[in-house]
Amino acid sequence: MDHQTFTNLLKRYLSEELSQEEASRLLDSLDDDAMRQEWEQAVGELLRDKSAHGQSDPQRMEAVRQRIMAGTPKPATRRTILRKLRPVWAAAAILTVISVAYFWPRISAPGSPVAKSSEAPLEVVPGGNKAVLYLAGGQAITLDTAGNGAIASQGNVQVIKLNSGQLAYQGTGREGEVAYNTLATPRGGQFRIILPDGSSVWLNAASSLRFPTAFTGKERIVELNGEAYFEVAKHAKMPFRVKVKDMTVQVLGTHFNVMAYDDEASIRTTLLEGSVNVKQGAHSLNMQPGQQVSAHPGGNMSIQDGVDVEEVVAWKNGYFHFNHESLQGVMREIGRWYDAEISYEGEVPDREFGGKIARSSSVTDVLKILELSNVRYRIEGKKIIVTP
Repeated sequence: MDHQTFTNLLKRYLSEELSQEEASRLLDSLDDDAMRQEWEQAVGELLRDKSAHGQSDPQRMEAVRQRIMAGTPKPATRRTILRKLRPVWAAAAILTVISVAYFWPRISAPGSPVAKSSEAPLEVVPGGNKAVLYLAGGQAITLDTAGNGAIASQGNVQVIKLNSGQLAYQGTGREGEVAYNTLATPRGGQFRIILPDGSSVWLNAASSLRFPTAFTGKERIVELNGEAYFEVAKHAKMPFRVKVKDMTVQVLGTHFNVMAYDDEASIRTTLLEGSVNVKQGAHSLNMQPGQQVSAHPGGNMSIQDGVDVEEVVAWKNGYFHFNHESLQGVMREIGRWYDAEISYEGEVPDREFGGKIARSSSVTDVLKILELSNVRYRIEGKKIIVTP
């Protein structure tokens, strides 16, 4: 591992952007005597550059260091290495060790909620790439634990998990019986799939997509529950249709987002590129980029211009993005992504919230947007309780 790579890994760890694989790679380097000098140099530069990690308060750094040293077990081989390093390097090394254990103690202002320590791990954690693929015969494949490569074969079609973690379908070119599969994400899960026609679909938490293993005939039809972002491959002679409850979105080739959760007041279709037609019962609306159609129960549809499409697809890009969002709207998104039960004590505050934060953030960091408006909460296991 070269100097620049190592420094970048450390910076990304302190910014909470490091994956488990990268954290393990960083930790393993501590066992390499040849890397020790490189390691000390990189950590020294990082600690001297306070702007790189935001830990500019010496008292805060010392408090964090003491809590980690008191509560984090360390393998003997790594303890030996840490003793050989100067104290300032040892403190940083321990910060690295805990990344594998998913523990980062947070020092909060008096009176504000504090994340649980290693003795009582926080149960409300960010979601990730998790999904189950249900094959036509009823077999269920857990994709987050499945290895890369071909994971199933259905007629003339192979199901492949790519190195990037997404799912793809590869046909042999011979005609055969078309089967239907369902990709389902749990609360706290998301997944991307490349459909047999080359269209890409990002599936948000607590969602499902039913689709054929090959598109034949005069149209391409999929069925959605929950939320998904579509980048549809163009095929002029075969329209692409998304069925959502009693509504249908029809396109030829375009980029759009559909939110259709049962706990939302309406089904919202937002167009980013191209054009689509939304039908509900006898009503039909044509959309242009930047517009959003809301389909309400009973067949009523409305269209809105000038929608902030970045906000709409922030989930797909790894962010929460709230803009004048109600408290209940914020908590619904948080509950789905962190797989947390949401409840309220007393009257629900009538307030709006705004902000943008990575979905990889701890739940306490995300909930700080509530504290800015004097909305309090507490966490009990996997339950978030909003208090007066």
